[in-house]
Amino acid sequence: MIVEGNSTYSLGEFNGTRVLYNFDKMLIYLDAKGKLLFGKDFKIIDEDREILFKLCNYFIQDETNCKKLGIDITKGILLTGPVGCGKTSLMKLLRHIVPHQKPYKIIPTRNIAFGFNHIGYKTIEDYGDGQFFCFDDLGVEPMGRHYGKDCNVMGEILLSRYDLFCHPERSRRVKTHATTNLNAQELEERYGIRVRSRMRQLFNLVAFDKGCGDKR
Repeated sequence: MIVEGNSTYSLGEFNGTRVLYNFDKMLIYLDAKGKLLFGKDFKIIDEDREILFKLCNYFIQDETNCKKLGIDITKGILLTGPVGCGKTSLMKLLRHIVPHQKPYKIIPTRNIAFGFNHIGYKTIEDYGDGQFFCFDDLGVEPMGRHYGKDCNVMGEILLSRYDLFCHPERSRRVKTHATTNLNAQELEERYGIRVRSRMRQLFNLVAFDKGCGDKR
C-alpha cells in the first residue's frame, strides 16, 4: 500500500511472507503518481505497457519474470529510445513503486560535464563513489575541459562505476542506471570500445521502439 495525499493505492497482496504484485494495479498507481509529478496531462499509454512490464518487474526484483524477459536483476538499466519518448519521466517515476529500496539520484550528464569544467577530476571521484545514480541523456554531454586538458568525463565515470559494480564484497556493489538517445554503435563511437564493453556488463538494455512518437 502506498499513500499519496488522501488516496491509498494497492500494488498487490501480501500472502504472509511476500508481496504478490499486480501489474494493472501498479499502472493505476503510476498513472496517478505521474500526474502528481508531471502535471494533469500525464498518462500511461497502451503502447508503453510492454516496456513498463519489463521495468516494473525489474524494479520489484521479480526474478522469475525477469529471467523470462532476459533481464539480470543484479545489473542496472540502460533505457534507450528516441527524443521525447518518456525515458527520463519513467526513470523518475518508477523508483516510487519501491519506496523501501535505496533511491537513485537522476543527474543530467551535461551538468556533470559542466561540473568537471569548473572543479576538475573531483567530479569523476564524486560520481564514481558508492551512491546510486541514473545518468540522464548519456552521450549528449560535451567533452570536459579543465585547465586546457580534455577529458571524456562520462566515459571515465562509467569505468569507475564498473569497478564498483564488480567489487569483491557483494554488500559494497552498486548499480548504475542511464537513459540515452544513442544506439550501441553511437555509444561505442562516443566512449570507445573499452567503455562499451563495460556497459554490456553494467546494464540491461531496455529499448523503446524506434518509431515511438514524441509524447511532450
